[in-house]
Amino acid sequence: MPTTWFITGTSSGFGRLLTERLLARGDRVAATLRRPEALDGLRAGHGDRLWVARLDVTDAEQVRRAVDGAFAALGTIDVVVNNAGYGVFAAVEEAGDEQIRRVIDTNLLGSIRVIRAALPHLRAQGHGRILQVSSAGGQTTYPNFSSYHASKWGIEGFCETVAREIAPFGIGLTIVEPGATPTGFADAAVTAPVMPEYEHTPAGEVRRAVTGGAFDFPNDARKIAAAMIDLVDSGAAPLRLPLGRDTYDDVRASLAARLAEHDAHREVALSVVRDGAQGGDAERR
Repeated sequence: MPTTWFITGTSSGFGRLLTERLLARGDRVAATLRRPEALDGLRAGHGDRLWVARLDVTDAEQVRRAVDGAFAALGTIDVVVNNAGYGVFAAVEEAGDEQIRRVIDTNLLGSIRVIRAALPHLRAQGHGRILQVSSAGGQTTYPNFSSYHASKWGIEGFCETVAREIAPFGIGLTIVEPGATPTGFADAAVTAPVMPEYEHTPAGEVRRAVTGGAFDFPNDARKIAAAMIDLVDSGAAPLRLPLGRDTYDDVRASLAARLAEHDAHREVALSVVRDGAQGGDAERR
């Protein structure tokens, strides 16, 4: 039986690849994007299996209309994919307030809006899956991506909480963490005027690697899209799905370093516990 998907950010990248692959195998797709005409070619070849709506996830009313409209038109939506994203490539002082606000409003608040709009429908039908596209940058960090990391670490914390809240309703949520992949997203990331003070810092080193073509993009976008579909087909709903050599290696190293630092402060952490507080030292271990 065909699966029905709702996907944001389908004009390019993972969203476009998912849409093409799903339609090719006979699924139905509610594809949303800021410029619906970008899907005219697909719409001509797939008829009513492709439902298209204009959506800028920074517009709360547009989100509500698009989600409600998709459920009304298609009846049931099995999978919601939060894929729309925006990036700013700049050191922390270089990025402007409006640029930072756009990143947070798209990647964090936009994703939250879509999930909140979809949940009443998913609860009513008694099943569903949410795939939240994050990145390796939702668990580790790289210079020049501070606002991007703020949005991705934020949405991962939100989704980790929501996954526990919605599990009793038969709804699964998986945070998908692709690594660096040549989807065009990095090329589309907004930049800001360079400050010479950062030229000989890690921010400057990463900037030169990216602009000089030395920054590695080791992952295959089509394989990532296929892995996301395979996950849904399998019926499994892990909280996180790391995808990419860099995601696996960098996130693992980051988690190990954080745990080591956390453990190094154990005595200080326990030293502030109130005398007589419930839960002894042995219990905490």
